[in-house]
Amino acid sequence: MNLFLDSFWRAVAYCVRPRVIALSFLPLILMVAVALGLGYLYWEPAIDWVRTALEGSSMVNNVWGWLQGIGLGSLKTVLAPLVVIFLVTPIIVVVSLLVVAVLMTPALVSLVAERRFPALERKKGSSTILSVFWSLGSTLLALIALVISVPLWLVPPLILILPPLIWGWLTYRVMTFDALAGHASKEERRELIRRHRGWLFGMGVMTGYLGAAPSLVWASGALFAAAFVVLVPLAIWIYTLVFAFSSLWFSHYCLAALQALRAELATPVAPAVTPGKPLPLRDDSIFTDTFIP
Repeated sequence: MNLFLDSFWRAVAYCVRPRVIALSFLPLILMVAVALGLGYLYWEPAIDWVRTALEGSSMVNNVWGWLQGIGLGSLKTVLAPLVVIFLVTPIIVVVSLLVVAVLMTPALVSLVAERRFPALERKKGSSTILSVFWSLGSTLLALIALVISVPLWLVPPLILILPPLIWGWLTYRVMTFDALAGHASKEERRELIRRHRGWLFGMGVMTGYLGAAPSLVWASGALFAAAFVVLVPLAIWIYTLVFAFSSLWFSHYCLAALQALRAELATPVAPAVTPGKPLPLRDDSIFTDTFIP
């Protein structure tokens, strides 16, 4: 419990560091850069393609006729750009978050290691490629579990329990692996997961519930179109900050646990003494024969 709470408060404190705040703005910067680049290259062709597709739909044409009848025919000119924006924005957001996630976790683990554990040996028990496959495999298993559990979501309490449990399991597997990839050997990583599985899983569930907060902001942006431009970037920033907090929490916990494990293994163990059996005494005859005539 002490390690759990200590790593939690340390992660909270690290979240206000300038380096972490700067990393949390990377998705927004990347999203704007990608949007400007795609807009410069493909904006007009995309609008023309969407407009052609809309005009070829009989249902859309019926809607156009109804809108013109009530004096809203001018909406036809803005529909195609809106469709392009709403189709492309989620893709840009997801790609930006994935890129930042790949870059952010190693940076935050290095930050914690440099400031708290500079003497901790890096055994490099994993590689970047192995980490990617581990994350992809864990994500696939989590998605399968989510799909299988969908019918159970109809039971009111379970919809609030099952998804956070599944995402918590995914977070604990991915974050623990990434936090220990550079410092722990394969055997050390397995031993730490065996000893701390319950606490690590609890951390994953808690961060899963924290990750639900940006979804509320995102939903508000969808409901209040006037605030969409403000609320959606705010949701993305909160997502990134929650991700940074999760990485820091797991980094503090896992590296501290690794340090304690190595200290434990380095401590010599006293030989066991059988009750009733005298301890072996040193043979001093050589000293007697040598120094006493």
